[in-house]
Amino acid sequence: MQRIIYSIVAIGLIFTGCAGMKGQGDNNGWKSLFDGKDINDWFVKIHHHDVGVNYGNTFRVEDGIIKVRYDQYDDFNDQFGHLYYKTPFSYYHLKFEYRFVGELHKGAPSYTLRNSGVMFHSQDPRTMLKEQDWPISVEMQLLGGLSDGQPRPTGNMCSPGTNVVYQGKIASSHCLNSTSKTYDGDQWVKGELIVLGDSLIKHIINGDTVLEYSRPQIGGGTANGYDPKIKIDGKLLSSGFIALQSEGQPVDFKNIWIKELPKPKK
Repeated sequence: MQRIIYSIVAIGLIFTGCAGMKGQGDNNGWKSLFDGKDINDWFVKIHHHDVGVNYGNTFRVEDGIIKVRYDQYDDFNDQFGHLYYKTPFSYYHLKFEYRFVGELHKGAPSYTLRNSGVMFHSQDPRTMLKEQDWPISVEMQLLGGLSDGQPRPTGNMCSPGTNVVYQGKIASSHCLNSTSKTYDGDQWVKGELIVLGDSLIKHIINGDTVLEYSRPQIGGGTANGYDPKIKIDGKLLSSGFIALQSEGQPVDFKNIWIKELPKPKK
């Protein structure tokens, strides 16, 4: 009888193990970029500092969340920062959640109030100079409502050192507003990016497509202090790094997943 019980338990453990393995691998191609424990798979680059210096513990992990904080700063001093995943991507679907918390840090520009972003098609952070403020990249800009009854869409597009084609022509402004709703308070908001190399880009907020554009390319201004050899205006951007932004407003990120998509056959 005892042997029978041991056999049943052993078989149960085998099936449990197999089910666990299936659960870990059966994600329909989705891969987590953040394990909820640390940011060892990410690079930090903050303005005025060398790559790899996480000044003031700006980017930290607590409670399974990537938290962007400034409690160890004095004046903000334009120390715009970004946390980059370690490998570049080209064709993919990215999902993440974010929320704004706390108060804008003293000395941060007023436009950064409840303002953050996810950069993509970014240059390698290891090619950025110490005094470079923004990476040459495209940004999915994240904005929180100001609880004043005024519309403030999120999931917008901004273009530090880049241009995009919108409605058939190069966008004339640095940022393009999306059609999203306004999200006040500290609620979690779900963001998604569908990036098809140097062709179509889609921004999605809480399941709704809120902005589309195409042909991301190097050009334009707003990025400063870069190596001139990096900025080749007119060059299409078909791949690059993904980064989470810090610019003076505390913000949280979690549930960061990516699914690589098939590239079109030539």
